[in-house]
Amino acid sequence: MSIDQTAQTSHATEAAPAAAGPARLRLRPGRWIDNWDPEDRGFWEGTGRGIARSNLRWSIFCEFLGFIVWQLWSIAAVQLPAAGFDLSSSQIFWLISMPSLVGATLRIPYTFMVPTFGGRNWTVVSALLLLIPAVGLAVCTANPQTPFGVLLLMAGLAGFGGGNFASSMANITYFYPASEKGYALGLNAAGGNLGAAVAQLVVPLAVTAGAFGATGALNLPLAGLIWVPLILLAAWGARRFMHNLSHAKGDLAASLAALREPHLWIMSLLYIGTFGSFIGFSGVFPKLIKDVFPEFSAFSVGTAALSLAFLGPLVGSLARPLGGRLADRFGGARMTTASFAAMAVIALAVVWTLPASNFWLFLVLFLALFTASGFGNGATYRMIPRIFAIRGQEAGPGRDGVDSQRKSSAALGLISAVGAYGGFVIPQVLNASGTATGSYDGAFYGFVGAYVLMLVLAWSCYLRPGSKMAQGGV
Repeated sequence: MSIDQTAQTSHATEAAPAAAGPARLRLRPGRWIDNWDPEDRGFWEGTGRGIARSNLRWSIFCEFLGFIVWQLWSIAAVQLPAAGFDLSSSQIFWLISMPSLVGATLRIPYTFMVPTFGGRNWTVVSALLLLIPAVGLAVCTANPQTPFGVLLLMAGLAGFGGGNFASSMANITYFYPASEKGYALGLNAAGGNLGAAVAQLVVPLAVTAGAFGATGALNLPLAGLIWVPLILLAAWGARRFMHNLSHAKGDLAASLAALREPHLWIMSLLYIGTFGSFIGFSGVFPKLIKDVFPEFSAFSVGTAALSLAFLGPLVGSLARPLGGRLADRFGGARMTTASFAAMAVIALAVVWTLPASNFWLFLVLFLALFTASGFGNGATYRMIPRIFAIRGQEAGPGRDGVDSQRKSSAALGLISAVGAYGGFVIPQVLNASGTATGSYDGAFYGFVGAYVLMLVLAWSCYLRPGSKMAQGGV
């Protein structure tokens, strides 16, 4: 029975046992499913796979829109001065970084929303919440007299989109068997990450195409309004075609146990370096283009240059699965250290070539930086289950009674939340460097130092010859 067929059955049918799969499987009103068992191969091949795939498709679509909304201010903030807003460079950096600060923080409670309300129900709610920042951006950018505090509040509310990642990943993990869970979660994550690229491609073109008046003033409200129909479609699709799984339960004990594990904090720092760099540079890349190449003042030339910013998140998103695949083959720690080495060298090349004022060289180097960070995303995430498995073999469940698999699952969500704070840190470091020295050189030297430090940390903790982690093949 496919999910579309299930959706078309009567209310009475929903309350009866499903025709396919185990006799114990029940569909209840509200699209709740009892006794979901993807490890039962007969059920999975006959009924489960189709239901899971439909839930995955709508989950990806909702998360994709979440990333779009999360990144709207990375483009809108840069365009505000051209639309008549009197803002300092520091204020623009705050508008760019605030969505990441809020989004990273929301990832923690969002993880527990699925077991509390149901995956389908929360996906509908989280999709509808995206209307607030999308419409709010349109309203506050329509008037150049809007106070900065209101702009900052609306930028913060875009963090709803960042929180979606955590609940989406938590939901999909319950639908798939262990043998297919990694692939499904990889698709879910990659589909969401691509939203950052799409936002940076579409928004500059939309606000330019919608320009009005004799001066061709940008129509910034379109940056938010164009996504409203898609958000409504996503909420409708989630309500119509997704399901709640009654066995999806939160694991607070595992989360508390994971927080006491030192390796959680080590991996969180490494993930700030990889995913934090990806989302941080995604947000700030349009502003860097605007600041480093002020000669792109012509309306059409500047818009074309900003539109190319989408290539960064795009290549970073596409590199993530490759990093995971090579980590499976050669080890996550080895590939993570390689990514940090590459990021350090590339960041150094960026700062050394800035005086050349060569846009194409700047673009190529940043695309390489995005590729290395995306590669590191996949490799670093691959390390976490192996680390916790080794720790479990060393010490067993421990006094908390929580096994390594549960700790690993909880750690994945917590580390993804901490890593997202990089989206706030990177713009603020650039802001501090620009304010103090009038140059971004200091910030990039700081990034180089941070990547070298993370490389040394990853090597000493997980690759050092003779260590248990290295022997365990992390």
